[in-house]
Amino acid sequence: MKRRWMMLPLAIAMIAGACTGSGSSSSEGTTGGQIHLTMWIGYTPPPPVDQSQEYLSIQDIVQRYQADHPNTTIDLQYVNSDNALQKATVALQGGQQPDISYQYGTNMPQLAQAPKLVDLTQKVAEPDFKWDDFFAGERAVATVNGKVYGIPALVDNLAVVYNKDLFAKAGIPAPTPDWTWDDFRTAAKALTDTSNNVFGAVFPTDASETMVWQYEAMLWEAGGDILTPDNTKAAFNSAAGVRAATMLQSLQQDGSLYLDYHPDSGKAGQLFNSSKIGMIITGPWDLSGFPDVNYGVVQMPSFDPGGSHVTIAGPDNWVIFDNGPERVNASWDFLKFLAAPDNVLSDSLATGHLPTRASVEQLPGFSAFDKNFPGAGTFAENLTNVTTARPQVTQYPQVSQFLGQAIVSVLLGQKGPQEALDQAAQQADAVLAVP
Repeated sequence: MKRRWMMLPLAIAMIAGACTGSGSSSSEGTTGGQIHLTMWIGYTPPPPVDQSQEYLSIQDIVQRYQADHPNTTIDLQYVNSDNALQKATVALQGGQQPDISYQYGTNMPQLAQAPKLVDLTQKVAEPDFKWDDFFAGERAVATVNGKVYGIPALVDNLAVVYNKDLFAKAGIPAPTPDWTWDDFRTAAKALTDTSNNVFGAVFPTDASETMVWQYEAMLWEAGGDILTPDNTKAAFNSAAGVRAATMLQSLQQDGSLYLDYHPDSGKAGQLFNSSKIGMIITGPWDLSGFPDVNYGVVQMPSFDPGGSHVTIAGPDNWVIFDNGPERVNASWDFLKFLAAPDNVLSDSLATGHLPTRASVEQLPGFSAFDKNFPGAGTFAENLTNVTTARPQVTQYPQVSQFLGQAIVSVLLGQKGPQEALDQAAQQADAVLAVP
């Protein structure tokens, strides 16, 4: 499963005006004491059944909920998640919004401008919901301007997947959970074999968010941040940002990096699967694509011994739209059921999704997770390093673009790290100054 977390800037101008039309669907979901909910999901329904585990898992949860709540029916509708924000914007303008929708976490700043999006702040504060059980990075992505608008639907993170056989062949020890970026660089040099077109590691080089969010994890590990605490200025051109960019520059100058100019093509995964790349920074969604590799998984390095291994995640959310109090209450009741630890566990075991709640990893049945999905257990453990999130501001796509261009210029030797980041910071400050 290839994850994407791209925002749709075209929706920004439209969404503030959503819900101003005369249409309304608030009465259409209740008839004769029955409550009918519409739920948009990004999971493709079968056939083929063997590729529809995500759909079948949520279908099972819905059916069990309906069995216990015979007055409520939930209509699952597939909506491509890449288009969910724009489709919701159009639906809101016509008063045809769903009750529940799956939305990328990066969509939240735009969605929060829609009057029909339900503020869940008080609901998640209910003691029995245990909001603190969700990882800090998930909670941050669900929150915009201090208000909670989403319930975590999916979470991932980045770690290093490495080829055990190439490490053994190079005579270097396998990475450990306390390794550093200097250790990573040393291993990458030892793994590189130019005569056989083997590279120690790979890094995306297309200025896309796929590339930027890998750099952002390094930035946080170095002790930096993307923006200032009030989100009004760039902060990535700090000493920490330069340190992270300099490490990428060093890896490239060593000849250890395979520069992946088309990261969404799957080429890097193919090269890793054919033992032409020793280490790849990726998430659990890629593991099933490495059937030919004797691989291991380890958390990303820290910059200093005993330092931070913080990782980035792309949490997605379930959101509720206001179609009247009865349907809002029914939607919230179902989401509580969906997000209950037992159901999070059943979904993880069926699909390979990482658990969105910390407590799930302590449940007796969770031991089967890594057996069902080899290597995914390390990603689950790595969720404790999901402590922060990208800034929830509508200007983030532009900030990311400037930062991506800066890192590409460093990797291509066109600019030094400080110069490149300073230029990107000036560009970012300009767009951040516009409300």
